[in-house]
Amino acid sequence: MQTNGAGATLAATRNGESSELAKPSCPGPSQANGLEAATTTGRGKPLSQADEDTIRLVGQHLHDLGLSRTVELLMQESGCRLEHPAATKFRVHVMDGQWDQAEVDLNELKPLVQSTNGLLHMRFLLLEQKYLELLEDGKLLEALTVLRQELTPLKYNVERIHTLSGYLMCSSFEDLRIKAAWEGKGILSRSKLLDKLQTFLPPSVMLPPRRLQTLLQQAIELQKERCLYHNTRLEPSFASISLLADHVCTRKQFPCCARQILTDHCNEVWFCRFSNDGTKLATGSKDSTVIIWQVDQESHKLRVLRALEGHTYGASYLAWSPDDTFLIACGPDDCSDLWLWNAQTGELRVKMSQSHEDSLTCAAWNPDSKRFVTGGQRGQFYQCDLDGNVLDSWEGVRVQCLWCLSDGKTVLASDTHQRIRSYNFEDLTDRNIVQEDHPVMSFSVSRNGRLALLNVATQGVHLWDLQDRVLIRRYQGVTQGFYTIHSCFGGSNDDFLASGSEDHNVYVWHRKSELPIAVLSGHARTVNCVSWNPQVPSMFASASDDGTVRIWGPVLSSEEDVEDVVSTMEN
Repeated sequence: MQTNGAGATLAATRNGESSELAKPSCPGPSQANGLEAATTTGRGKPLSQADEDTIRLVGQHLHDLGLSRTVELLMQESGCRLEHPAATKFRVHVMDGQWDQAEVDLNELKPLVQSTNGLLHMRFLLLEQKYLELLEDGKLLEALTVLRQELTPLKYNVERIHTLSGYLMCSSFEDLRIKAAWEGKGILSRSKLLDKLQTFLPPSVMLPPRRLQTLLQQAIELQKERCLYHNTRLEPSFASISLLADHVCTRKQFPCCARQILTDHCNEVWFCRFSNDGTKLATGSKDSTVIIWQVDQESHKLRVLRALEGHTYGASYLAWSPDDTFLIACGPDDCSDLWLWNAQTGELRVKMSQSHEDSLTCAAWNPDSKRFVTGGQRGQFYQCDLDGNVLDSWEGVRVQCLWCLSDGKTVLASDTHQRIRSYNFEDLTDRNIVQEDHPVMSFSVSRNGRLALLNVATQGVHLWDLQDRVLIRRYQGVTQGFYTIHSCFGGSNDDFLASGSEDHNVYVWHRKSELPIAVLSGHARTVNCVSWNPQVPSMFASASDDGTVRIWGPVLSSEEDVEDVVSTMEN
């Protein structure tokens, strides 16, 4: 009989012997009070439980490939059984749509069903499939009989029975498939039904579907998690990798090489930030200019798109709106102005200044791109619209850094009390989230909003869980005094962290490792800021007091194209 498109029966009894219902799929060495011998191969060597399990897994995989004769020979020679004989009959009858026989088999399997409610649930699933197939065949009276006399008396999942009764009104079998979200009568829907039914039976009776592939996929995922340099959006699968060797990403595939050095600023570069779509980079400098760079999507080289001038005290903080239409530029502590630029046209939308005594040193955008918050260490904390009008304010909060969460109403702010607090501008509530023992110079939040990466004065880089409010890890290597240094999350799944340092280096860590996987040299002075391209996992930028911005990427195939020699340190 055919199962999942493959012919031949799944069961192969040992040496032609019949077996009782409760006997496991591979007779073990200690059954029947020692009267039955251990399973052996044709060479007389006893099989361990692991060997028997492996044979069954291989047999299932071969059967799914349609190699049924090979499976029979494997089971015969090993003395194993692919699955329980009662389960084999059950599988065949389900795949053939012999629902009355399948119910008889279900009663036979009753002692092996794992949960008390399991048998009832399995019978419901069988009758549901039977009912739907009768509807597709146009046998409405027979379907109605199943609904009234078989499904309803079970008194199980009444809400689902009401839904099933509505399918009697379907005008065609296409309408039925759409409304029932069902594949229709045939191998596909019956195979999915078997997958559901198997969950109520122990693996010794019926193997979970595609069990070998599941185990292999788990092994691949584990290797990927342990790979320090894994940095790709493409998930590994059987089609794209070889199972003959472990998954390993080399350091050459990781952004450890200075692919481009931008020298257009004529003074210290204080900040850099990629746009959300990854096509542009904005850099702010002490030279009073903000430069927007265009990222070439093929070569990943950057060119100047436009320069925004007139930031009297310099540009020390930049914030792209979520839709990348606008760019906010803030100055250092002495600056009371904020510039809101149209990043698409280069026009100044508004220059905001509430008071000459203000200090607007940081900003963050609301997810709607229509509002933003800004503040500074002199006690200003405003929520504003695109015209610079103050919509709300919070008095007496000396802000060091800001971040808006995706809920559209919560703002995180680090302040001069060595903490990060959340502020809700709708109900005007605030609460403590993070408490450090030293000043929080800056922080950033992961894309899922769960983690925060802090640069803490004299301590370095700390990772916090915002939901559980616990410190997860302290990262080693970076030199952090009382200068403001901006770190970032990066990589395809925010698996990596990068930070500048006062020792002129860029440090990169895997999120799960306290030691850096790379220390990148090349800058001649303090590295103030690092920004990872959110759309290109193999690219990030670093800005330094040496007046340059470095674009980091993987090592090129031709070493003559490498612009700079980078020293790296592995964990």
